[in-house]
Amino acid sequence: MLLSISRLAQAQSGEVLVLEISGPVTPTMASYFERGIREAEAQDMNAILIQLSTPGGQIDIMMDIVQIISKADVPVIVYVAPEGEMAASAGSVITLAAHAAGMAPGTIIGAASPINSDGSDLSETAFRKETEALGATMRGLVQRRGEAASNLAVRMITEAVAVNEREALAAGLIDAIATDTTDLLNQLDGLTVVINDQETILQTTNISQRTFDMNLLEAFLHALANPIIIGILMAIGVQAVIAEVSNPGGWVAGLIGVLLIGMALYGLGQLPVNWLGFGLIMIAFVLFIAELFTPSHGGLSVAGALCLFGGLLVLFNSPSSPEFVRISIPAAVAITGGTAAVFIFVITQGLRAQQLQPVTGMESMVGKTGPVRQSLATSGNDAVYKGRVLVNGELWQAQATEAISFDEEVIVERVEGFTLYVKKAANPQTN
Repeated sequence: MLLSISRLAQAQSGEVLVLEISGPVTPTMASYFERGIREAEAQDMNAILIQLSTPGGQIDIMMDIVQIISKADVPVIVYVAPEGEMAASAGSVITLAAHAAGMAPGTIIGAASPINSDGSDLSETAFRKETEALGATMRGLVQRRGEAASNLAVRMITEAVAVNEREALAAGLIDAIATDTTDLLNQLDGLTVVINDQETILQTTNISQRTFDMNLLEAFLHALANPIIIGILMAIGVQAVIAEVSNPGGWVAGLIGVLLIGMALYGLGQLPVNWLGFGLIMIAFVLFIAELFTPSHGGLSVAGALCLFGGLLVLFNSPSSPEFVRISIPAAVAITGGTAAVFIFVITQGLRAQQLQPVTGMESMVGKTGPVRQSLATSGNDAVYKGRVLVNGELWQAQATEAISFDEEVIVERVEGFTLYVKKAANPQTN
């Protein structure tokens, strides 16, 4: 055993790889952790340190991360930080799965009771089965830390217990309370951990730290698991699709809309969703679309705005949903207000367009003025006075019900074919 530890110490590079992540437990988090561990193994690093702040997430993804850590050939250290953050729910299990763990002052760990994917409570039977399974997992992860740590870890599952950093250290759940990563690594130096059934002594004092960031794709996908961003993407995406439907012939707006909706749906798949809220949001956009084609004078838009506001509040806000997935009332008001403002603008512009005089075609001649260039005079005994007028820079045949002399100003009343029906202008003006 001593020979094995000695060979490991010789192979180590004298560096620690540092990962930092904040937000819900997602597939992207699992991918990031695995990529970081593989990098640390390839570079023969002394350890990998994961600075974690998470409110929790899906159980299956959590278990994937636990498996990734258990198979690592390099010591994995989880550090709950910065101050004021937490490793709650699934985050607590991930923290305890590490070979060593620390917490910053003012942090919290625990509250890991299982719930449904929509945030609601499990049935009694399902809850008992899940808690038994997760409790067994917890006991296995913290068995080396003693009976007090094991009991507390199980209570995090069965009773949703959460503790601060001092309580966690007193129970033996963690190995140190540290103000930063350097402090943590210095405290953990010399600690014996078990990796793949072999004891290894951590060599982390005054050691170099190398930052390992998410790549662009990982950062982008992880950012999508944010309820506010999901709401904004849905609002803009549906509006873009509506713009494409109301003005067919292009493709840019429709393509952008589909992409944004797709991203929103990906984000929805990472969070506990209340489908009643999702249904209300869809109804809201149906009402907005109907407003474009129905002369309701804004009534459908008001109803749509109310449905959208209610849907955003309900979408992630089941009674048992964790706080981190809930859309606040101010955020819901902002998204609803922005969406409604866009539709009101579109509707207003449409009504104005309907009231405007045509600016192209023969109908645009109505109301125009111009001078007489051939006196309008009667021919025979009829009461029709014919001549020519200059309107819009063009010479037109014209008729009137009275004689009009050369160079007098006339105004166009109507157009039939290529003939303008005119009368004397009350206030002559140059066209």
